Amino acid sequence: MDLAQLTTEVRRIAMDAGRFLKEERKNFCLESVEKKHAHDYVSYVDKESEKQIVAALSALLPEAGFITEEGSATYRDEPYCWVVDPLDGTTNFIHDNAPYCVSIALRSKEELLLGVVYDPCRNECFYGWQGGGAYVDGRRMQVSAVGQMEDAFLVVELPYNSQQYARTGEHLIHNLYGKVGGIRMTGSAALAICYVAAGRFDAWAEAFIGKWDYSAAALLVQEAGGKVTDFYGGENFIEGHHIIATNGLLHQELQELICQAYPLGM
Repeated sequence: MDLAQLTTEVRRIAMDAGRFLKEERKNFCLESVEKKHAHDYVSYVDKESEKQIVAALSALLPEAGFITEEGSATYRDEPYCWVVDPLDGTTNFIHDNAPYCVSIALRSKEELLLGVVYDPCRNECFYGWQGGGAYVDGRRMQVSAVGQMEDAFLVVELPYNSQQYARTGEHLIHNLYGKVGGIRMTGSAALAICYVAAGRFDAWAEAFIGKWDYSAAALLVQEAGGKVTDFYGGENFIEGHHIIATNGLLHQELQELICQAYPLGM
């Protein structure tokens, strides 16, 4: 399998889907929004984007199954699997607020093979493949060299599972606010993790997220020299739902901080 060539084709598919998102946003109305869970939304745009992506990827690699956020395709133990988020950052999108993106990863049963994340708001495409490095619009990405938490610019997202995550989120904010270089919440896990790969953020963490949220971008962090684990520090994270992605230098300190107040139910 030529992962470099395959990544080029996936970039085209992701960018086509991203242009669809941006075009639909022009005439989008809140009446088309459906609620999946509390504060978790979906619209016809998510669903149609996913259908287009699945059709294109099926033609590209017929032997692969799918894990998709909106469930338009399935995984039946095929040797390869596409992991697709047709619109990461839906809440941002429906409020006409950046960022939002398309995220596509290819994995085997054991490991991530390639990842593509396209941001139509800034017209940036982040991509990479196993052993081939990570790039944004043709430029090689590398994680930051920030080694002190007091200088760190990091993302602390607050997931929809508020009752389970409240103590963790409060613990992180209490211990980081005023003690680090800056804290942000982006509303798009995929792009925030890509920003770690690009050295724009130094660290990121979130729990109760789907494989489609992190798979593509997690590979890019690894290829850019960073580190990705689950909340317990385990490196076999690709089946999990709680992820830390950092430049590597800050990883242990952030992971130990999370250890002090794990989310309920973990």
